[in-house]
Amino acid sequence: MASGRSGPPVGERTFFGHPRGLATLFGTEMWERFSYYGMRAVLVLFLTAPVARGGMGLPETTAVGVYGVYIASVYLLALVGGWLADRLLGARRTVLAGALIIMAGHVSMAMPMAGGFVWLGLVLIALGSGLLKPNMSALVGELYRHEDDARRDSGYTVFYMGINLGAFLGIMVVPWLQTGGRWHLAFGAAAVGMAIGLAQYIRGRATLCGAGEEPDHRLTPEEQRRFKLVAGVGLSAGTAALALWALSGTLTVDRFALVLTVVTAAVPIAYFAFLFSSREITAEERTGLFAYVWLFLAAAIFWLVYDQAGSALLLFAKHDTDLDVFGFSIPPGWVGNVNSLAIILVAPLFAQMFLKAGTRISTPLKFAVGLVVVGLSFVVMSVAAGIASGGVKVSVMWLLSVYLIQTVGELFLSPAGLSVTNKLAPRAFENQLMGLWFLSMALGDSVGGQAYRLTRVVPMPAYYLALALAAIAAGLVMLVFVRKLRVLMAEHDHVPPVPAPS
Repeated sequence: MASGRSGPPVGERTFFGHPRGLATLFGTEMWERFSYYGMRAVLVLFLTAPVARGGMGLPETTAVGVYGVYIASVYLLALVGGWLADRLLGARRTVLAGALIIMAGHVSMAMPMAGGFVWLGLVLIALGSGLLKPNMSALVGELYRHEDDARRDSGYTVFYMGINLGAFLGIMVVPWLQTGGRWHLAFGAAAVGMAIGLAQYIRGRATLCGAGEEPDHRLTPEEQRRFKLVAGVGLSAGTAALALWALSGTLTVDRFALVLTVVTAAVPIAYFAFLFSSREITAEERTGLFAYVWLFLAAAIFWLVYDQAGSALLLFAKHDTDLDVFGFSIPPGWVGNVNSLAIILVAPLFAQMFLKAGTRISTPLKFAVGLVVVGLSFVVMSVAAGIASGGVKVSVMWLLSVYLIQTVGELFLSPAGLSVTNKLAPRAFENQLMGLWFLSMALGDSVGGQAYRLTRVVPMPAYYLALALAAIAAGLVMLVFVRKLRVLMAEHDHVPPVPAPS
């Protein structure tokens, strides 16, 4: 709940008018996103490239399935990262561990050997990202513990700008280094980026002023013993089951992706059931959590469409788009970078707009607009695919238009999602609920990876149009229930003062 405070004390050093600790988190997240999005911009191309050219030689539908599994795993493990921060390590130490593991994963992928090192690298990056992502976002929220809702939204929007600055740089550098089949050099650049982010985090830890230093609800010694026992048995059973599946000869990447999609759908259902039954949640928190369920589902649909950028849209750029721009042939991964660039340029404007409007532009309304807008982007994509189906490569302007439209939808929904998760999180499960927010991305990405298999029998224009109509319909339903959701969230109209930047 907001306390009414609207800015830092007079004379305190700030970062774009926000707490100084935001600069540390901004920089760390920027370099982590450099490594993440840079590698992601070439992953599907690497997986589908012939072995003779240094790739993995996978079919496109399988490669997209692997991409969906990898992205979903990153966000699925965020729930684990949030729990570890809440109960064992605290957010600050969990972020540090995550950054180290991510760097190790990129180093593994940079090894000049395919196969096992690639899969190991993807596993390590997913695990480290799960530890880092929810807790970085939760640390941002800790900086605004005594601030009003609109100021927190504005801070998250500035933080989001750092995410996209890192993404922009990563997508520019890594695909360029990959040109000519230099895959492992590109993966090495991602490792360097994470190393810089790690150094930034360690150097600026004092600016966090104790945020996330200790877990909010540390396990008792008895609970820790029980956790170690359950974790050990669970890991052993999972490893044994996977080994037996592999020995049976029926384990394939496609089947593993399908199983993970089912797990990804089951986990949030089970976790929401656990939260609603927990005695550590107050009646007021439970009411807000009920509203959050609907925001979670809306976000999953949004990410199902939006995160096709690294799979379906990347392959469309490679096969069906004229990439000659002013006589220069650009890498396919560069096309999507217009999204990051647009966010860097307009995120401050959106931050000021939301700050001035206060809760007159409510969180459910932002979600509704975001869904409709991302749906409209795929209406445009459906038209582009229809033109390309005639065997003609389309102008790059079609994809640029799609990404620009999606940018608007993203700026409405994603920063608001981070902020409302921090606001509605039960105190006993604060970092875990931030992990649950990222689980909405896991659900959307894993379902999206499976949905792409429909392209074996469904024309691409129809595929894009079906996803577009699903997102627009979800947005319109959300619009109908805006007022009811605001009541559940205890959102009230007020316009906070706008702090002067410094």
